[in-house]
Amino acid sequence: MSEEILINVTPRETRVALVENGMLQEVYVERARKRGYVGNIYKGRISRVMPGMQAAFVEIGLDRTAFLHVNDIVRLPQDGDPIENGNAPIPPIFDLVREGQEIIVQVVKDPIGSKGARLTTHLSIPSRYLVLLPYARTLGVSVRIEDETERGRLKEALTQLAGERTQGFIVRTNAEGVPCEPLAADMAFLDRLWASIVDAIRGSQVGDRIYEELPLSLKAIRDFLKPHVEKVRIDSRETLERAVRFCDEFIPEFRERLEHYPGERPIFDLYGVEDEIQRALRKESPLKSGGYLIIDQTEAMTTIDVNTGGFVGHRNLEETVYKTNLEAAQAIARQLRLRNLGGIIILDFIDMNDEEHKRQVLRMLEKSLGRDHAKSTVYDMSPLGLVEMTRKRTTESLERQLCEPCAACGGRGRVKSAETVSYEIFREITRAVRQFETRSVLVLASPTVVQRVVDEESAALAELEAFIGKPIRFQPEEQYSPEQYDVVVL
Repeated sequence: MSEEILINVTPRETRVALVENGMLQEVYVERARKRGYVGNIYKGRISRVMPGMQAAFVEIGLDRTAFLHVNDIVRLPQDGDPIENGNAPIPPIFDLVREGQEIIVQVVKDPIGSKGARLTTHLSIPSRYLVLLPYARTLGVSVRIEDETERGRLKEALTQLAGERTQGFIVRTNAEGVPCEPLAADMAFLDRLWASIVDAIRGSQVGDRIYEELPLSLKAIRDFLKPHVEKVRIDSRETLERAVRFCDEFIPEFRERLEHYPGERPIFDLYGVEDEIQRALRKESPLKSGGYLIIDQTEAMTTIDVNTGGFVGHRNLEETVYKTNLEAAQAIARQLRLRNLGGIIILDFIDMNDEEHKRQVLRMLEKSLGRDHAKSTVYDMSPLGLVEMTRKRTTESLERQLCEPCAACGGRGRVKSAETVSYEIFREITRAVRQFETRSVLVLASPTVVQRVVDEESAALAELEAFIGKPIRFQPEEQYSPEQYDVVVL
């Protein structure tokens, strides 16, 4: 499988696309005015402790206070050595923090919707091959490295390198097949970085950002540049130079895979990425067979409905449904990555009677999710053909990053019909005439509503004029939305 990383840089925005076999799989967006906070470390102050929720709200200098749960608080005994949370009962939140207390925290989830950022005091500092856990003693290997021999080799190397350190380390997926020398270099780098963070903590004030995660362009190279990635194409010479310096310091073996894209045609247009992004903002996603997915994202969860559409198959209904569901399972995995959908996800596959078909569809879904960078959990299919799953969410979905609620419908996805608005206007006129002294009534509304009142509701309008004993005049306003109107008494 060929894979490329495309990095598009403009003065106010950076975008990264992961392309596999010529098809867009993931896209990440970072804007200068709204950079993500995940990975950043801050000095905060506890603003409120909520014993009933076993949580606290923390001021870290963002627009909204952030959320810190008791499970995310490191507990240190008198000697300063960390206690692993799984080895001791969790005490009440007010035994760990108090209002007004200063605290060092790290953002693990960006503010999403109306919710503030999610915090932890279990700090973690990533590098290319390792993650430093300064307040833990864990020495572990990523579960995504499945080969037991390789896991054993890495665990042994990590144990030798860590020596007498009291800090913990996790071996990242990128370290698979990597010799000990790069791991040792990464560990030394993390030691230096943590020492600088400790110095910054000593001189910091509440609201200060002590450590900032890498910008998107370098973060993508650190996390996604692996042996099977053929090229990293960057359309900005300045960003390319920074990327080259980064590679020279941390992953010199991949230096030659970086290249500048000088073409006049935008790099995302060349690979069809722009069109894919536009399609990812639609509710309907077509399948090659003629079926389609309907994807609805709400505050609580995301639902995905599978439909056969124009696909009628060649043998029988059960076979048609099975093939559609198999194709849908692969497409769903791709759409989750592409749209960055997370949290609770409900998949409504077409009903199948054959138990083996159900198992095969679930296997296909799990296999297709295997290349996803975000952790996901898939549960068994219910009797109604529904599959519940979760996918880790740390940032807003693509739709919520690029779009905002519709001004006309308020984010409902629907607007009231012209007929409904007409009857609302009639009721408002009746209320206004009873409340105020008036000689006549003027109504300002959208042209579609005015046209309906004049053409189809003329009899009702005449009856209303006779009832209130006042003339009513309608005036179309082009700038009014379909639901907007004003009733003016004259």
